[in-house]
Amino acid sequence: MATQQYYSIGTPGKPWGKEDKAAWLSQQTIKRSYQQQVVTKVEKIGQDLSELLVVEQYGALSFDPGTYPLWVIKTKHWQDHKPNVLITGGVHGYETSGVQGALRFVETMLGFYADSYNFVVAPCISPWGYETINRWNPSTIDPNRSFKSDTEVEEAHYIMRYVKGLDISILTHLDLHETTDTDNSEFRPALEARDAVHKELWEIPDGFYLVGDSENPVPDFQKAIVDAVERVTHIAPSDEKNYLLGTKTAQRGVINYPIKDLGLCAGFTDAPFVTTTEVYPDSPKVDDENCIMAQVAAVVGALDYLKAI
Repeated sequence: MATQQYYSIGTPGKPWGKEDKAAWLSQQTIKRSYQQQVVTKVEKIGQDLSELLVVEQYGALSFDPGTYPLWVIKTKHWQDHKPNVLITGGVHGYETSGVQGALRFVETMLGFYADSYNFVVAPCISPWGYETINRWNPSTIDPNRSFKSDTEVEEAHYIMRYVKGLDISILTHLDLHETTDTDNSEFRPALEARDAVHKELWEIPDGFYLVGDSENPVPDFQKAIVDAVERVTHIAPSDEKNYLLGTKTAQRGVINYPIKDLGLCAGFTDAPFVTTTEVYPDSPKVDDENCIMAQVAAVVGALDYLKAI
């Protein structure tokens, strides 16, 4: 367990008010381009894979609608007899490989599975967060605690509305994430300051792991993903008490959360096979490309397992 750190905004012991939240927002800066790193790739996919896929806009963030349109990549010739796959990335905008891994899967691997599945891929659910390298949205809200039916958080609302409008059953939802050192150095201290509630800091696991659903853990499915990813990168070891990130390990490389109760993105459908990937990009054993390929391997592992059962 790590020691909590002081945060520069707010009054200790007092939850943030409007002025504190405005102060936080004023400190956020654009660090990379959603247009250049994400939208141009989505557009190219729409052109290069136009026989297989269509690109659709499903909303835009009201913070800056012109800068932050929301895009989904979808199977063009939808066939009702095929199982449906939902892949999401960038729920936390700072988790780079979730975004780039979703795009890389579409660019390089989706075609091999097009005869077996229908796909819906939302590669960057939080584009403002992507540009500012943030866990929160501009309102200091974590989108990945906001996937509930009555949500007013746009990042969650728009993709939930879009998927509901498709009126389909989802076989598997794969939500691509990272766990970074900044979770402890920045984001959890900010959360403690915002809410004036003490938050324990846990050692960040060195390696890849999964978060499954404690209500429906599907251990064989999770194992297949871990096994596939291990061919690309290392799996996070549990600590001496058999915990990962403060949670009891359910199986090697897997912890389980009550994902629906927590409002996590992976829980907003009734898919029987769901998981949240967690890549560790700050490990000395990996680089950006390895993290992207770990995400691709996770998706491939899941799809291969489901084809075989």
